[in-house]
Amino acid sequence: MDAVARAERLRTLMRGATPDDVLAFFDGLPPVEVADLLGSWRGAELPTGHRLDGLLGRFGWHGKRFEGADAAHPLVFDDGRGGLVEVNPALVPLGLVVRLAGLLRNPVAAAAFRVVRPLLRTRRPRARVRMVRHRGVVSATMCYDALPVHDVFRRVDDDTLLGLMDLRGDDPPFAFVLRRQRA
Repeated sequence: MDAVARAERLRTLMRGATPDDVLAFFDGLPPVEVADLLGSWRGAELPTGHRLDGLLGRFGWHGKRFEGADAAHPLVFDDGRGGLVEVNPALVPLGLVVRLAGLLRNPVAAAAFRVVRPLLRTRRPRARVRMVRHRGVVSATMCYDALPVHDVFRRVDDDTLLGLMDLRGDDPPFAFVLRRQRA
């Protein structure tokens, strides 16, 4: 499948897909090198019925930023004033978020997050990128410093990646898309 066909398939999946459909698509995508990730990326959730579907967007997730193999920012959010803020994933109670995902879909939870977001802010990178074998293919993977999370990437085209959040004990994985931001 060429890049044009892969992009079209992704557009179809973005309207909603089963985890099996997304995993089959992911498995057919080419790997990504660490250098290919450098820069800022706008994120979007790929709806599969995962319990985290809809949460990142509701809370203002913008995407990810990669400065180098040892300097990655996994959680970049809109700051509500036209800027961006990096959030320290170690300060996000991920286990609680996963267990209470249904309750967090209300406007009160999003408003509360906006209030505490300044307390979660970091300027330091909170992840690294390494080449990791996942589902039989070695590809660039963001390894969070303080959480049992790896975000594994495959290439849709030069400016679009499909990511899977590999969280220990969470199956199937949460799927998302990253689109390169040009300066």
